[in-house]
Amino acid sequence: MFPREVISTGSLVLRRPSNADAEAIVRACDDPVTARFLYVLPSPYTLQDARDYLRAAEAKWANGGAEFTITENGHYVGAIGVRPPDAWGVAEIGYLAAPWARGKGVVTKATRAVTEWLFDHGVERVELHAAVENLASLRVAFKAGFQEEGRRRDAKVGRDGRRTDIITLARIPRDPGLAAEPYLPFFDGGELSDGVVRLAPMEVADAPDYHRMMREPSVAAYGVGPSTTLEDNERRCRYTGYWWLSGQRIELAIKDAVSGEFAGHLQLVHVQPVIGQGMIGYSLQPEFRGRGFMTRAVRLLVDWAFANTPLHRIVAGTVVDNKASQRVLERAGFVRESAHREVFPREDGTRADELEWLRLRPR
Repeated sequence: MFPREVISTGSLVLRRPSNADAEAIVRACDDPVTARFLYVLPSPYTLQDARDYLRAAEAKWANGGAEFTITENGHYVGAIGVRPPDAWGVAEIGYLAAPWARGKGVVTKATRAVTEWLFDHGVERVELHAAVENLASLRVAFKAGFQEEGRRRDAKVGRDGRRTDIITLARIPRDPGLAAEPYLPFFDGGELSDGVVRLAPMEVADAPDYHRMMREPSVAAYGVGPSTTLEDNERRCRYTGYWWLSGQRIELAIKDAVSGEFAGHLQLVHVQPVIGQGMIGYSLQPEFRGRGFMTRAVRLLVDWAFANTPLHRIVAGTVVDNKASQRVLERAGFVRESAHREVFPREDGTRADELEWLRLRPR
C-alpha cells in the first residue's frame, strides 16, 4: 500500500482528490476529446459521476493503488492514477488532462513525477496503455521516458462500437527515462503545399479514394503484397499519426491544392535512424497523370525531410519497366544507383528486376 503523500514537481502539486475538485472534474470529463478515449467515462458526465469518482479514488488508495489530482497554482488541471501493483511489482498508470491545461506539458511532468515516486516505493515496472489514435497520450508517454513495447490488436471497444488497437509502453528503474525526441517531426501547420499540390497525413476519409486507386489496373500492376479490403485501408489510415509520431513512417495523401481532390499517395518508409536512410513510395490517380503532380509531391517531401530530419539518404525502387515512375524520380533529383535482379514477384510466377534510385542530403 502506498503512503498517501503529496508530490510536488515544478509548478505542479499532486494531491489526493477532494470534494472541492468536483465541478472541475465534471468540466474535464464532459469534454468530447476526453470522452473519446476514456471509454469507461459516463457521457454526458454529471456532478453525481464526479462524486462517484471521488469515492472510487478513495477506495483505490485503500486497495493499494493511488489517485492524484494534478493542480497548478491551486487549480485543477488533470488527474493521474495507479492501479495496485501485481504480485511481480508491476503497476499501470493512467492520466487525464483538463482541456484548459492541454499542450502545456502538465500531464507529462506529472507522469514522470508519479513514475519516479512509484520506483521509490518499490515498483519494478510501470506500464501505460494508449489507443493507437490517441496521439496526445502517446506524446505524453514518449516525453515521460516510456518505451514502446508492443501492440494489442482489437483490445478495446470505443464509444462507436469499433474495436481499436492499443499500444503498450513501459518504464523500468534502469531505463534512462529520457524524453524521446521525434525523429520525424510533424509538418508545421499540419501539411506541405507548393500551391499546386498539397501533402497531408492520410485520414480515414481518404480510405475509399486510396482503395479505388490501389485497385486500378495500372497501379495494381506494380503493387507488392496481397490485395486489401476497404476495411484494411481504413485501419491503415488510423495508424498514420502513430507511425509518424513513433518515427516509423510517414503516410500522405496527395491533394489538388485548388480543388482538394485526392490525387494520390506518397510515403516515407523503412526509416533507419542508425544509417540515416528512408525510402519513398508513391501512386497517382490516372486522371492526375501528366501534370507533374507526383514530381512536385516527391520534391516537397524529400526537401522537407532533408531540412527537418537527420536523414542523409532517401532511396526509391522501381520495377525495371516502370518508365513513368523513373521519370518522376529523375525530375525530382534522384539518380540511378543500382539494379537488383528478380525482386518483384509477378502474377505469372516470374520476377522483375528492380532499379534503385537515390537522393543524398545536399552538402
